[in-house]
Amino acid sequence: MPVLRHIINYLGLAAALALLVAFFGSRSEHFLSQGNFLSLANQIPDALLIATGMTFVLIIGGIDLSVGSVMALCGAVLGTAIVVWGWPVYLAIPLALATGAACGLINGLIVVRWRLPSFIVTLGMLEAARGAAYLVTNSQTLYIGRPVDQLTGITAGGLTLLFFVAIAVVLLAQGALSMTTWGRGLFALGASEETARLSGLPVNRLKVVVFMLSGAAAGLASVVLCARLSSADPNMGSGYELNAIAAVVVGGTSLLGGRGSVINTFFGVLIIAVLGSGLVQIDVDDPVKRVVTGAVIVVAVILDYYRGRWSQARR
Repeated sequence: MPVLRHIINYLGLAAALALLVAFFGSRSEHFLSQGNFLSLANQIPDALLIATGMTFVLIIGGIDLSVGSVMALCGAVLGTAIVVWGWPVYLAIPLALATGAACGLINGLIVVRWRLPSFIVTLGMLEAARGAAYLVTNSQTLYIGRPVDQLTGITAGGLTLLFFVAIAVVLLAQGALSMTTWGRGLFALGASEETARLSGLPVNRLKVVVFMLSGAAAGLASVVLCARLSSADPNMGSGYELNAIAAVVVGGTSLLGGRGSVINTFFGVLIIAVLGSGLVQIDVDDPVKRVVTGAVIVVAVILDYYRGRWSQARR
C-alpha cells in the first residue's frame, strides 16, 4: 500500500514538526507569533530549492557536495551581469540558471564517463566553483539593489513571491517523481544500477540530467538569496550542501538511494528551520545549536537504517 505508507510518513513528519513547534512555543513567548512564522517561511525558499535538487541526487544513490559553491558562482554571475554588464534582471536570471546547470552537467559527465563516485567529483567542483566565484567578483561583494529587491517586494499575505516559486518547484518535482516514467526510472536506478541497466533504462543519461537539475536548482536558489541580501557575495552558500543533505535525510530520503520524496524533504527543511529558529530564540549558543542539529541528523540516519532493514525483511 504505497499510498498508505506515504500518508504515514507525512503524518510522522508533521507530528515531529508539531512537537518542535509546541516545545519552542512553550519556551519562548515570541515563537508562536505570526511574524515569526512568516519570517521562517520567507527564509526557507533557497534552502528548499537546494534540498529539492539534492533529493533527486540521493534517490539515484549519489550525492552533490558542490551545490553551495555552485550557488555562490551563480550569484556571482547574476551580480556581474546586472551590475557590471548592465543586463536586465530577466536576462541575468536565465544566465545564472544556465551556469548552475552547466556545473551540474560537468559533474554528471565526469561521473558517468570515468565511473567515479559522485562524492569525489562534486568535492572537486565544490572547490572549483568557489574559486570561480571569487574570480568573477574579484573577491568583492557586488551590491545589486533594486533589480533583485523587487523580487522580494511582491507579497501575498506576508509571503513573498519567492516562497510561492519554491513551493511550485516542490510540487512540480514531486509530480515528476510520482507520476512519470522518468521518475520511476530514478527510483529503479537508485535501488540497483545494474538491474536498471539490464532493464534498458538510459542510466548514464538519467544521472547527467539529475546532476544538471541539482545545479539548476542551486542557480535558482542563488537568485533567491541574492534577492534577500540585495547583493552577490562569493562567500554565500557556504555550508548549504550540508544543510540540504540534513533536510533531505530528516525527510526520510535514503542515503543509499532508491527511496525518497520531495514532499518529505519539504517537511525536513521545515524541521531544520524550526529547530534553528527555536534554538536561537531560547538563547542556545551556536556551538550547542550545531551539536543538537548534528544529533538530529544522526538519529535520522539511524532511523533510515532500521527502515531499510524493515523494508528488506518484508520482501
